Amino acid sequence: QVQLVESGGGSVQAGGSLRLSCAASGRSSERKCMGWFRQAPGKGREGVASIATDIGSATTYYDDSVKGRFTISRDNAENTVYLQMNSLEPEDTGMYYCAADPAPACRWRLPGSSDYKYWGQGTQVTVSS
Repeated sequence: QVQLVESGGGSVQAGGSLRLSCAASGRSSERKCMGWFRQAPGKGREGVASIATDIGSATTYYDDSVKGRFTISRDNAENTVYLQMNSLEPEDTGMYYCAADPAPACRWRLPGSSDYKYWGQGTQVTVSS
């Protein structure tokens, strides 16, 4: 079993930055892919970024809406994945969720929500204009 705990959310003004953290526990073989999703009020959950954790190159993928502004990274020693969010926009507002899966789909593409087995409880990000 894998447990994921997100932290780092908050309220910022447009143009500001936040760094989200996802602390993971459980077998590393169960979280070869890790990702961040977000869900705005009244909308579906959308993939933001993903990272492969079982290979040296740490392959990453991003949704077009966040490319150049968000960076996903990992610290395997600390079992933590980060999402650095810069140049935040009001459209980035939502609940941000961390996800993990044992399948290595994120080596080749940005996985969708159905590709992930484990989920955290989420952390709220609010960006005001």
